Amino acid sequence: MGKRGPKPKNKVKIEWSGDFAYAIGLLATDGCVSKDGLHVAFVSKDLQQIKNFMKCIGINNKIGRHMSGYKKGRAYRVQFGDVNFIGFLREIGIKPAKSRTIGQIAVPTKYFFDFLRGCFDGDGYSHSYWDPRWKSSFMLYVGFVSASPEFIYWLKRQIRELADARGHITRAYKKRMCFQLKYSKHEALKIIKKMYSRVGYICLDRKKLKINQSLAIMKLPQLESV
Repeated sequence: MGKRGPKPKNKVKIEWSGDFAYAIGLLATDGCVSKDGLHVAFVSKDLQQIKNFMKCIGINNKIGRHMSGYKKGRAYRVQFGDVNFIGFLREIGIKPAKSRTIGQIAVPTKYFFDFLRGCFDGDGYSHSYWDPRWKSSFMLYVGFVSASPEFIYWLKRQIRELADARGHITRAYKKRMCFQLKYSKHEALKIIKKMYSRVGYICLDRKKLKINQSLAIMKLPQLESV
């Protein structure tokens, strides 16, 4: 009988929670599973993003730096191996080379908006401006971007069902085609409220600050600091 290999180390505790769902949202947008199916990598130009991700899944690996064409310059990177976690990611819909093929993610409804906040902090955006066509009209938009139309259309269906917000999808070309799911003003406010509603939520500070600046102009309550 041959020697058995080393017992797989379970670095990530697989248990759904708000923080865990947030990390899955980050992975669905800015993370990847290696082609050999042995490693998970997460890349960001924002160090807080990397630290938030590591905190949410409970790892303490070394954070590296590397040149990233995807991130247009130097970025932070954390990589680790955990075959059980990678198997779990495959089961819920996150597989190698996912950029254009990712679709529905099996996230419990209870944690969908934590997951969505992770997607927002990964490949989402907000922007606002005064519309000169209308007196005292301040516009606010929240959007999500993906190279996969299946993922974007799934997000749209989920958000419509759980937040009663319809949104609309457009195509954009930035070296390659991508899809944008965009919500304006009142629908954007519904989504913001749900994404930042959980007590003790983790988020990317700079994106929350930008939203709070817009809310201040609209004279609406600020998102709480936690």
